[in-house]
Amino acid sequence: MNSSLVFTFLGQDRPGLVERLADIVADHQGNWLESRMTQLAGQFAGIVRVAVNETDIDELSNALCSLNIEGLTIHIQPGVSDPAPGARGKQCKLHILGNDRPGIVREVSRALKQQQINVIEMSSNITSAAMSGDALFEAHVSAQMPAGCDFDELEDSLDAIAEQLDVDIVVS
Repeated sequence: MNSSLVFTFLGQDRPGLVERLADIVADHQGNWLESRMTQLAGQFAGIVRVAVNETDIDELSNALCSLNIEGLTIHIQPGVSDPAPGARGKQCKLHILGNDRPGIVREVSRALKQQQINVIEMSSNITSAAMSGDALFEAHVSAQMPAGCDFDELEDSLDAIAEQLDVDIVVS
């Protein structure tokens, strides 16, 4: 019977890193299901979900952890099954754009938490404004709203944050 295994990794970026991880997964009869990876400030980080036979979990885990001597930091957790689609509630997306300043992520994430909204995925970066060259913060957030969540209340709280921090927050 197959089980889901989730591992994160972090190490100095270099060619062949993903291949090294994929080789270990394949060598232990694992199936690479999904992943998110990125290079930031010379470091390469990712999170990967694999399916593996329960009898191979320990060997795969040990092989992945052996990469610590190659300069990778590996953390492994058993995966849990996803809830049924109807039990998840509705999904919402946020797009945040404005002059970069401390506190944007904190304030938006606080507003989401207050309504028990779970961040599923978030990406952010700093870009330059076209005309002025000023630093712009931009983020894309996918989140799961619980059943019964008041969308209007969410929009009101995010509008207040947008006004306070002088950023645009679009919710869909």
